Amino acid sequence: MARIAGVNIPTQKRVEIALTYIHGIGRTKAQEICGKCGIPGERRVNEMSEQEVMGVREVIDRDYVVEGDLRREVAMNIKRLMDLGCYRGLRHRKGLPVHGQRTHTNARTRKGPARPIAGKKKAV
Repeated sequence: MARIAGVNIPTQKRVEIALTYIHGIGRTKAQEICGKCGIPGERRVNEMSEQEVMGVREVIDRDYVVEGDLRREVAMNIKRLMDLGCYRGLRHRKGLPVHGQRTHTNARTRKGPARPIAGKKKAV
């Protein structure tokens, strides 16, 4: 089990896919990392040498913001918006969609489950 950036990455998957288990690394960044380390795309994690694992760790630590640092940075950005009291901050505070989506219908992911309104009759 290879441990990179505080995450146990799966050993049976290709390196390119396994790196995406780290928060902040998607397919494109995983391909970049493999390119910088000289790891072929079809290599599996359990086939990697200890030297290659160390190389991947060093590249990620040096060039990318991942896991806890990234989560903290995003949370601080949201907190800053909320403290400013700008429109986006107010939407975050109220738990509503931030990027201009409609809320009359849909938006259930942000708003949570529908709550019944007392005294409202069903339309016939």
